Amino acid sequence: MILLYYPKLTRPKNRRFPLSVLALAAVLEGREEYEIVDGNLDPNPDATLARLIETNRIELLGVSVMPGPQMLSAMKSCKVIRARYPHVPIVWGGYFPSVYGDATLNARYVDYAVRGQGETTLLELIDALRGKRDLRSIAGLSWKDAFGMRVHNPERPMQGPDAFPWSPFKRLSVPSYLRPSYFGKRTGAHQASIGCPFQCTFCAVHEAYGSQQKMESPVRTEEILRHLVRNYGMDGVQFYDMNFFMREDHTRELMERLAPLNLHWWCEGRIDTICRYSDDTLEWIRKAGCTMIFFGAESGSDRVLKEMKKGITTEQTLEVAKRLRRLNIVPEFSFVVGNPRDPEQDTRETIAFVRKIKRFNPDSEIIVQHYTPVPNHGKMYGGIDGKVSFPATLEEWATPQWYNFTIRVNPSMPWLKPKTKRLIDNFETVVGSRWPTVQDIQASKWSRRLLKALSSWRYLTGIYTAPAELRLAQDWIRLRRPKVESI
Repeated sequence: MILLYYPKLTRPKNRRFPLSVLALAAVLEGREEYEIVDGNLDPNPDATLARLIETNRIELLGVSVMPGPQMLSAMKSCKVIRARYPHVPIVWGGYFPSVYGDATLNARYVDYAVRGQGETTLLELIDALRGKRDLRSIAGLSWKDAFGMRVHNPERPMQGPDAFPWSPFKRLSVPSYLRPSYFGKRTGAHQASIGCPFQCTFCAVHEAYGSQQKMESPVRTEEILRHLVRNYGMDGVQFYDMNFFMREDHTRELMERLAPLNLHWWCEGRIDTICRYSDDTLEWIRKAGCTMIFFGAESGSDRVLKEMKKGITTEQTLEVAKRLRRLNIVPEFSFVVGNPRDPEQDTRETIAFVRKIKRFNPDSEIIVQHYTPVPNHGKMYGGIDGKVSFPATLEEWATPQWYNFTIRVNPSMPWLKPKTKRLIDNFETVVGSRWPTVQDIQASKWSRRLLKALSSWRYLTGIYTAPAELRLAQDWIRLRRPKVESI
């Protein structure tokens, strides 16, 4: 039997389908005996894993790992499994081992790491463990030889979603994953493509998956979502593609197929792509149920955007804000603030630009993050190559300093002065209080009115220093919220 493990990643109310292990399950279905264990649903996944190992002949434990909370959960479980069942091979796959392969293999409780797309690599690894294949012949696999030396096999060419079967939803308690959100009472998740063709220098997706994007055919996307709507009552969906919109003809066909499903949905898109789309295509996006689009606006400076190799301009961002306001689609703009070359100027320019966006479209959602680099050796913007040494072990990644780095909470960057960091954090507090996010479906009308009233004078005057009253109000509001079911 093969065990597929999705360690705890988020709070129960935010859980969605474990898409990464579902993709692996799809290629195992009808071919191998397997079980899925989801730490976001199972209150004691370690006990479940132990029970399955003790009652079955387990050939492989496959673990999907993202940086941050899921990495910590994966470490805890794998240490337990290795100590109690040392005969079980453990393989990590997903974003973390794809980007931090050496650190992953430095753990004594991880035997193999799958880089990039894992479906075919998993099947070939199973054959190798059965003595039917040489480990060195498996593209996309990193492993340790008999002397403990790390071996990184060549990269695996990417295949599109249509090359593999559907996710075997019957293996899950699907209703447990359809959760209330701003987009629907039963919101699910889907990924209609893999990869990203762009080269933004603050992102490691192209390091993990190469510089291309493979799209699912519109007919397949429609069939999968129709299945979930018809059989489970799904009424909202979050698309987890890096770029949901690519070619306009593909988008137009997909929108025409999605419209009859009456779904409300969220996705990620690129500002330059939406700028190129015709008004007619944008109208089809609205009619198909699009409620919110996440965009990487990144900076209020065209100079910094060029250094990031983002491929957009600030003028295009403003154009998108204006066009989506006419369509009643909420744009969600994310900013990476604190260019190491001049973090003070970058912060000032970005704050001024956010205020400009709000004048064009007050409904725009704003996300502000500190710049935390990823290991694009020789490509990290801001001239910081050689100035950041990334951890060599999982244990170091788990320390408070590096854990906060991965989740972008209070990161300590040598180029970011405390005064500038406080300005970024304070501005985020003020703008988030002046316009509370619509995605917080638990927020009451009175709490929204309170935050708006308390923050209005600060936003109007541009005084962001020490907004203690806003943080106290936010904490007080959180304490007064009704408790949500935990499973």
